[in-house]
Amino acid sequence: MVKKMVKMEALVVFIGTICLYYHYELNWWIFLIFLLAPDLAMFGYAINKRVGAIIYNLFHTYSLSLLLLGYALMMQSQLFLTIGLIWTAHIAMDRIVGYGLKYVSDFKDTHLQKI
Repeated sequence: MVKKMVKMEALVVFIGTICLYYHYELNWWIFLIFLLAPDLAMFGYAINKRVGAIIYNLFHTYSLSLLLLGYALMMQSQLFLTIGLIWTAHIAMDRIVGYGLKYVSDFKDTHLQKI
């Protein structure tokens, strides 16, 4: 039940980011090109599991992407709005398919499930 709720919540966030992206008439090619960019944080695992998990989690928590979105709206920055919406959409997309924040024990151990 909880997993389904997390996935439904993420779906709402994903649809919301898509609607906002459309509303602000941002570039869809940029959206498609950079949608998977936060996954580059996986390269932190080349150092070790602990560093990898910390870096991955920094790029996969709503906290930072939503702070960036708030800043973008306050400063009326189209660049930061674009980055924040794509970043938030990526996180939501990951949650929809069951990917979560990583534990330091292993890349496959997440707060949602073992992958």
